[in-house]
Amino acid sequence: MDQQLVEIREKQRESWNKFSSGWKKWDDLVIQFLHPMGEEIIQQLHLKATDTVLDIAGGTGEPGLTIASKISSGKVIITDLAEDMLTIAAENAAKKKIKNVETQICDVCELPFDDNSFDAISCRFGFMFFPDLLLATKEMVRVLKPGGRVAVSVWGVAQKNFWVTAIGGTINQNMQLTPPPPGAPGMFRCAESGMIQNLFEKAGLKNTSEKEVISKLDLESAEVYWEMMTDVAAPFVAALSKAEDEMKEKIKQEVFQKINEKFGNSTVSLDGSALVIAGEK
Repeated sequence: MDQQLVEIREKQRESWNKFSSGWKKWDDLVIQFLHPMGEEIIQQLHLKATDTVLDIAGGTGEPGLTIASKISSGKVIITDLAEDMLTIAAENAAKKKIKNVETQICDVCELPFDDNSFDAISCRFGFMFFPDLLLATKEMVRVLKPGGRVAVSVWGVAQKNFWVTAIGGTINQNMQLTPPPPGAPGMFRCAESGMIQNLFEKAGLKNTSEKEVISKLDLESAEVYWEMMTDVAAPFVAALSKAEDEMKEKIKQEVFQKINEKFGNSTVSLDGSALVIAGEK
């Protein structure tokens, strides 16, 4: 990788490690929210009991741990850039008494595995952040066995993801932030229908498919939403750190207003929409 991509990778590693405690705090809620996407990934992998599976950008452990529980004679290697996230994944594996799983720190663009090593590869919401999408895809294909399958999820369009835009849109409306360059890593970088499918085919995968999967982030209140997002969402925390206290409070109150107008006194149930893309080597 060129130096610019290496710098992006290192910034991401630092950020994910920094926010790992927040992800641990909200892990149960996030797992529930992202469960439908994980289930669709698993369904698309066509798993067998003896499979060896690579879970890329595995974070706190899902869907890798669920996959491991389904392949009694196989094993899963959960990888991530951030060692602090993998520590949580290992803790979660121990809690669930899942033993056919290993964790390994590595970069998807430089996978430390031999060609044709894995029967299946999963990646839930990591793709949008990879510095070089085509290189990452080619590395996945390289380590996948012939006939093996890849399934990944990415966030769909912003308009269908109020769980992000409630805070993100409010920040953008109030602060003159420099937009990221086209194609830069970010939440909605891979939202265009067909984009990842085309990338898969370019990298040599066949029988590709794409399916929209929706979910709801259910929370007790706007206050809980604000607390969660400022614990886990590094880009929003970074933006808010540049604001004066008065501006931060204004943004916070506007987020509360948006959510309360939409849900009133009922449970806050924020829309999430993702694309699950699969292919075969």
